[in-house]
Order: sequence, then C-alpha cells, then structure tokens
Amino acid sequence: MPTAACTPLPDGALAAIARLRRATAGSAPTYPELLAAARTPDDVVTLALAGVITNAPLRPAPYDVPIAGLAPPILAAVLADRFPRLTHAHHAALLAPAEAAQAAEAAGDPIDEFHDLVTLLLEHRNDADASSHALAHAVATASMGADHLWQDLGLPHRRALSELMDTRFRTLARRNSGDMKWKKFLYKQLCERADIFVCKSPSCAACSDYDACFGPETDPAP
Repeated sequence: MPTAACTPLPDGALAAIARLRRATAGSAPTYPELLAAARTPDDVVTLALAGVITNAPLRPAPYDVPIAGLAPPILAAVLADRFPRLTHAHHAALLAPAEAAQAAEAAGDPIDEFHDLVTLLLEHRNDADASSHALAHAVATASMGADHLWQDLGLPHRRALSELMDTRFRTLARRNSGDMKWKKFLYKQLCERADIFVCKSPSCAACSDYDACFGPETDPAP
C-alpha cells in the first residue's frame, strides 16, 4: 500500500496553521464535550465526525485540522447540524484552523492523494447531502493518520467502521467482499484506478502479505 505522501504546502503556510492550532488548542472541544453537544451522540456518523475532529493534533500537517479540505461554511453547517449545543468558543476554535488551512491550500499545490480519496468516497456515497460530503472528507482526513482507519476515526471498534461504510458508502463497501483492512482497501482502489499494481502475488490468497492486509485490526497499525 502506498504511504500517505502529499505535495507539501509552503513552509510559511504550515507555520501559520501550527501557530493558530497552538493558539486555539485550549478552547477546542474534547471528544466528550463534542458528544455532549451532539444531536445524536450514539449515531456512527456523529462518532466518526467527533473522532476525526478531536484527533486532529495526532495527524501530520496539513491534516492536523478538524476536517481537511472542507470549506469553513460547510464545516460550520455540519457542526450546527450534528453538534447544535457546541459553545460559541468551541465553534470558533474549530473554524479558525479550517479557515487558515483553506487559505494555505489555495496558495499551494493540490494535495493529490487526499483529494483522490475524497473523490473516490464522493462517487460512492449513498446520498448527495451535506452530511455525506463532510463524511467523505472526514474519512479521507482520518486516512492520513498512522493507525487503523477505525482508530483514526475515533470509533470504538472495526465493526463500527464497517457499519459506517455500508450505510453511507454502500457500493464501495460491497467491493470489499474479502474484508480487507479498510485503509489498505481504499488505497488499493486508488492504485487500481491509476493502473498501478503493487501487489506481489496474482491473488490475495497466495500472497505472503495476506495477514498484513486481512488480519485483525486490534493492535496499532505497523
């Protein structure tokens, strides 16, 4: 599976985002605070959005923002819909880095791999609504993290991620009939779209790396 490399933003832009993150870190909501402010705190989409937002500091730049690539007005609408009881300070603390990141990205080169993931997810979303648009960006953002995708999304277990993919990106989820690890599966889809074949074996069953792609996702990702 290819690594999560990207075309870097200008150093000055990244430094500005980092300064803003430090300035707003103390006022950003925690995971429990987001769920306390949620309209449907037990819903898997709400859990995933809350997880990717609060895991922002764990991701490398330029993905250390609430939801990468999501325009601030759309993020604001999602926050208002999913987390209507957020305080004004929490709301502002989440929007500020998103606004800075949008300006920095406009000044730099496109983040091709990230946007390819977003495009793939958008093509397979069940509903063309704002929630699914935001969720596609959230899953792509979490894919830039270092752990298994369900962990990077802050979900309680892999089954929750499989439920999320099946209920919101069903046609894509059904392609994963062999139950491949989700992050590896998504990158495999990108490779196939680009006619890049990096697997060592003609079939998964005969591959020496089978466990790396299909084994249990309980330990930290290698």
